[in-house]
Amino acid sequence: MKSALPLLILAGTASACQPNRPDSPEKLKAVVVAYFDCISRKDFTRMKSLTTPDFILFENGKVINNDGLIAIINGSPITRADYSFDNFKVNVDSSSGSVIYFNHGKFMTNDASVLTRDWLESATFKKVGDEWKLDFIHSTVKK
Repeated sequence: MKSALPLLILAGTASACQPNRPDSPEKLKAVVVAYFDCISRKDFTRMKSLTTPDFILFENGKVINNDGLIAIINGSPITRADYSFDNFKVNVDSSSGSVIYFNHGKFMTNDASVLTRDWLESATFKKVGDEWKLDFIHSTVKK
C-alpha cells in the first residue's frame, strides 16, 4: 500500500495540472446564429436567455442592452428579417471566447420594400455553467 500512495499522489497532481481544454468554436457560432434567429422571430425571451444579464451592444454609436434592442425592434416598420453570416474567426478557451464575422441582413418593411445591410461584427462570450452566453456585440455597417 505504501508504494501505491506516491503513484496516486503523482497521478492526482498530473491530472490537476492539465489545462482546461478549449470548447468547440462551433458552439460560439451557434449562439450568434441563434441570437439573430430570435431577433428575426421576435422571440425575446429566448434572445435574452442567450446573453449574460449585463449584455450590451454597440451599434451606430449607441450603447444598447437587450431591452433597448427589443424597443427598437418593436418600433420598427420591418415585418421580416433574415440574417446570414460568413467569415467567422473564433477564439475560445474553457471560460471565454470571441468571434468576428460578417453579418448580412435582408429586411421586408410594411410597404413591401426590401432593404439589405451588411455589418462587420465582433462578439465576446462568457461560459455560464455549461452554456455559452453572449456578453457583448460590436456592430459597424460595412462600407
